[in-house]
Amino acid sequence: MGTILQARDLKIRYRPAESAERQAVGGVSFDMAPGEVLGVMGESGCGKTSISLALLGLLSKDQADISGSILFRGQNLVEMDERSLRRIRGAEISMMYQEPGIALSPLMAVGAQIAEVVHAHRDWSWKQCHAEARHMLARVGLPSTDRIISAYPHQLSGGQLQRVVLAQALVCRPSLLIADEPTAALDARSQADFVALLRELNQQLNISILLISHTPEIQASLADRVLVMKGGEIVEQGRFEDLYWKSSHPETRALLRRNSAVVDGADAESEVVAQEQLVR
Repeated sequence: MGTILQARDLKIRYRPAESAERQAVGGVSFDMAPGEVLGVMGESGCGKTSISLALLGLLSKDQADISGSILFRGQNLVEMDERSLRRIRGAEISMMYQEPGIALSPLMAVGAQIAEVVHAHRDWSWKQCHAEARHMLARVGLPSTDRIISAYPHQLSGGQLQRVVLAQALVCRPSLLIADEPTAALDARSQADFVALLRELNQQLNISILLISHTPEIQASLADRVLVMKGGEIVEQGRFEDLYWKSSHPETRALLRRNSAVVDGADAESEVVAQEQLVR
C-alpha cells in the first residue's frame, strides 16, 4: 500500500517564557498508509496535539524546536518554509477542531467561509467556489439550502456546525485529515451519526485520517490502528481489538477500559451494546 506519511524520531521542545525548555514529544516514529485511519490516544499533555500542529507547520521557531522528520508524500514538512506550507495546509493536509469556534468566524456566513478555502487554493471564480462549498455541505449531510449556506455560526446547532467544519476541512479534497477530538462537543446520538459519516467519507474519498480521541468507542469504530502515548512517547500501538484484550502497557489498559465503571452501572442491554462497540 505504501505510505502517505512517515514520522521519524520526531521531537518537539517548547520554549516557555520562564527559562527551562519543555519537551512535549520525545522522539516518536510512525507511518500512515493512504486511506488509513490512525488513532492517537493519551492523557492531556501527552503530545497528541503537538504532533498535529507540527504536521501543519503551525509551531513557529519562537515557540518550539522541532527535530527529526515528517515526510508527507516524500517532502519533509519540518524543513519547509512558510510559503510551501501554506500551499499544503487546507489543500493536502487539513484539520478539524473539536470546537467550531476555533475554525469559524462569527462574522461570515458559513457558505462563504467554506468557499474561501477553495478560493485560497484554486484559481476559480467565486461562483465556482460557492458551488463547491454547496456540494461539500451536501456531502457531509447538510441540506445545501440557501438557509444553511447563508447562515451565520450562531444560527446553527452544534451538530450542524461540526459538519460545516468538516466540509471546510474536506472541500479541497485533502489526502490527510487531522481530526482532533471531533465528537467531544456532541451528544451521544450526534456522536454516533458523526462517526458513521467519517467512516463513510474515509471509504468514499480514500482519505487518511489521524484521529485524536481519548474515547475508546470512537477509536474502536473508526481506527485501523491505534497509537497510545504517554509523556511524549508512543508506549504501545496496534489494532484496537488486540490492544483492548492483550495490551502489555498499563497506560493502554487504563485508557481503553476507563469506561468499565459506566458499563458496570448500566443495564444489561446497554452493557452488551457498549462491549460490542469496543471490540467491533
